Amino acid sequence: MPPDAIHPAPTDLLALAVSVAREAGALVARGQDRAGDHVGTKSSPVDVVTAVDSASEELLVGRLLAALPDDGVLGEEGASREGTSGVRWVVDPIDGTVNFLYGLPAYAVSVGAEVHGTVRAGAVLNVATGELFTATAGGGAWLSVGDEDARRLKVREPASLERTLVATGFGYRVGQRRAQGRVVAELLPRVRDIRRSGSAALDLCAVAAGRVDAYYELDLNPWDHAAGALVAAEAGAVVTGLRGAPVGVPMTVAVAPSVAGPFLELVTELHP
Repeated sequence: MPPDAIHPAPTDLLALAVSVAREAGALVARGQDRAGDHVGTKSSPVDVVTAVDSASEELLVGRLLAALPDDGVLGEEGASREGTSGVRWVVDPIDGTVNFLYGLPAYAVSVGAEVHGTVRAGAVLNVATGELFTATAGGGAWLSVGDEDARRLKVREPASLERTLVATGFGYRVGQRRAQGRVVAELLPRVRDIRRSGSAALDLCAVAAGRVDAYYELDLNPWDHAAGALVAAEAGAVVTGLRGAPVGVPMTVAVAPSVAGPFLELVTELHP
């Protein structure tokens, strides 16, 4: 029997991802009024974590392992478990915690399912808007809101680099942010404009939905991009790391195919 035959199908993994993302999203939404309570920091004073982040991750991990106890899990707030099934769940309990803290409507629960190291299903739920982005490997990328029928996503096809709307994000350490600011200053005159939402998962989904044409960011963690990168790829984006490396090494790029060549050349030039 092929190894993959013992695993749930990508559609079954997605159904579970959606179910737990919705449940965690409801928890996050209930906690928004007290988002400022019990705020801690991680890598720097501006890299925050709330009690709601921790509660959301606890819920996600508990539900996933209750359903599939042999699976592994990796979460932003410390969850890490080796499984025996070949499936690993990669979860971000709130991607965009600063937005959550400030009440900006761009923070998401992200749930990706890897099978033997490759993401096969993913769900990204924007808690503030109710938008649910989903994808399975080979099954396309989709967007639904509430009870509306899902619509299939497809990237835009900008005609040139100069007409490319670019999203990006910044790290939390001062030196890193200073360097990233210099890169943006060089990039801005060569593209249509820059957008910064504060959530890597939602930026990747924005590429898929045609809301931006490209996205790049350095030093993302697996939970930042696991589900969103699959959504972008299944919508037709070129998704890669820097200089052809895997996604996240050390950069995550998602870009419309029509401008993938010049855009990748540009970000490579700006990150020697």
